[in-house]
Amino acid sequence: MAIVMRSLSRYRKCLAVAASAVALSLPVQAAIETKGELPLDELRTFADVYNQIRIGYVEEIDDSTLLEYAIQGMLMNLDPHSIYLTEEAFQDLQDATTGEFTGLGLEVGMEDGYVKIISPIDGSPAAEAGLNSGDVILKLDTVPVKGMSLSEAIDLMRGPKGSEINLTIGRPGESQPFEVTLIRDVIKVASVRQRLLEPGYGYIRIAQFQGPTGADVAKSLGKLKAEGELKGLVLDLRNNPGGVLRASVDVAGLFLDGGNVVYTEGRLDNSDMYFDAEAIDATDGTPVVVLINAGSASASEIVAGALQDHGRAVVMGTHSFGKGSVQTILPLSDSRAVKLTTALYFTPNGRSIQAEGIEPDILVERAKVTAYDNSRQVKEADLSGHLDNANGKKNKKGKKPKNDLLARDNQLYEALTLLKGINILGLRDKKPAAVETNNSSGES
Repeated sequence: MAIVMRSLSRYRKCLAVAASAVALSLPVQAAIETKGELPLDELRTFADVYNQIRIGYVEEIDDSTLLEYAIQGMLMNLDPHSIYLTEEAFQDLQDATTGEFTGLGLEVGMEDGYVKIISPIDGSPAAEAGLNSGDVILKLDTVPVKGMSLSEAIDLMRGPKGSEINLTIGRPGESQPFEVTLIRDVIKVASVRQRLLEPGYGYIRIAQFQGPTGADVAKSLGKLKAEGELKGLVLDLRNNPGGVLRASVDVAGLFLDGGNVVYTEGRLDNSDMYFDAEAIDATDGTPVVVLINAGSASASEIVAGALQDHGRAVVMGTHSFGKGSVQTILPLSDSRAVKLTTALYFTPNGRSIQAEGIEPDILVERAKVTAYDNSRQVKEADLSGHLDNANGKKNKKGKKPKNDLLARDNQLYEALTLLKGINILGLRDKKPAAVETNNSSGES
């Protein structure tokens, strides 16, 4: 017992020295806010627990590992997005922002001790296996996820290209979990891609907000406009987990003539920031529909919320994820860091998205839709002896056009339909030019 007490006394002294060092390293503003006081009683309790584990736990644990566990525990109980980044996790984060890494292609978070899928990445093994936003990972191979930290779960999901991992998945609405086997691969996140849905109607898909995403969207707009007049545009942010905040501001700015995109508020003075768009609407006012769903998070919600608040786009789909917090990466060394939630962000109208999300202007659930076959219905032109068209138009008996888009993606189909309607109304609203008349009054 005497040995234990001497050891405990030594650790308390060490802790006091460490606490003093921490206090000296704090920014002046933070020190003022904390009034220079540290919770010494609680720190003594921490030292007691630390020492009891160190000398009494059934297996020996080295000091660095035990302290790392303590750091992880502190962050784990703050919010799902504040985490300690080990060397591997720190590198993974850097890889994700550059757009290439090896793994399953999942954006995940912690919820009730389990790993919850925020969204699969386009073209990844996870997406091809049919994993959805909202699915919960219960086991990784035979290892239960319950009780793991997020970084530990990510470490297990990472691995060499071509290796297998078995996931046990719980899906809302299904009574029994199911298993899926994935093959790890190099995930190359194509941040932006574009195409024409029909002549005059463009489509831009943003899979994730990376550093160059704003410039990539600008290039995509240029390519679409080069193919002819752009009558409408669908901006698809479904299953986009977010990414770089600055990239979301750049993207929103491409559709706005200036004004606020997002602002943040936190405890520290430098957490209060305003991000405004440049007055450069690159689409010249082209009607825009933004598609969102439960997998649209963070930077995706910034863009959708900004365009919605400015009345610049119609937001369509389902309720978004609701991640309205800002994380700051605080490096501890060249290989380790803390990702800490430091602020909340707000849309231009002051809406906090945290745990609330973006509500679409038009709710359209993802569904499997089959068009009704009315090809057998008899029309006037099918009747024997029918009169010809009074304007001389010939009767046309064409085949019913196949509506593949409706069957493949009913939300995108509805977005395109809305854009067509907006364009039709816009054309009808245009008044004919005034007829010039000769002035015969002799005035000059």
